[in-house]
Amino acid sequence: MVTQVAVLSDIHAVLPAVEAVLAEPDVAAADLIVLTGDIACGPQPAQVLDLLTGLGDRVAWIRGNADRELVEYRRGLRTSIPDPIGPSAAESLRDDHVDFLERLPTSLTLAVEGLGEVLFCHATPRDDEEVVLVDSAAKRWAEVLADVDPAVTTVVCGHTHMPFTRLAAGRLVVNPGSVGMPYGRLGAHWALLGPGVELRRTLLDVRAATARIAADSAFEQAAEWADYVLNARATEEEACAIFAPHDGRQR
Repeated sequence: MVTQVAVLSDIHAVLPAVEAVLAEPDVAAADLIVLTGDIACGPQPAQVLDLLTGLGDRVAWIRGNADRELVEYRRGLRTSIPDPIGPSAAESLRDDHVDFLERLPTSLTLAVEGLGEVLFCHATPRDDEEVVLVDSAAKRWAEVLADVDPAVTTVVCGHTHMPFTRLAAGRLVVNPGSVGMPYGRLGAHWALLGPGVELRRTLLDVRAATARIAADSAFEQAAEWADYVLNARATEEEACAIFAPHDGRQR
């Protein structure tokens, strides 16, 4: 059983954001850092992977849908990626990065003090791009969590980039939000687990981070991408309008 876990999700290869979160005292002191996917699809994929793999056993990894898409692109299994930055990110990876991402699991279960058995995944326990939101219907949550082991008391997911906690199908569900691509609010969002759940936010020097990304990325539109993403110009209303039709509710 671990005492405290720092959860970082949806980093999207934003090096200044993940560096800032790793510098947080509670992250540095945590027994384990769990990454819940979508780690490498962004402007600085090789740099972020090198930083995080350098932390060794302090980090537990889960692959997200965007990471899977990078691997599929490099393996010739797809000719496009939904995210416009995806092809540049895929080409920026070394072969060892691609091999590493390909081997990552899609879920992980750990015993965390105060929370019991915690299942970590990217989108849902059964699918890496399925959508559930804080206001998804109880019936939808019951369906999504139906096959989860009864011993699991807490489910931690990412994918939608908006932090929340809620009770669903008798379990606590936690979304830490996004480290590198926040929707609706500035900052790198993450969570601290054990013995309770704390949703945290680390503020960045957005101007400096944007300039660094622009200078360091192989993506031609990196400056514009970073300005839009790090300033959280995508609002929660816009994000929910896009995601909501995909969670089974009526349009």
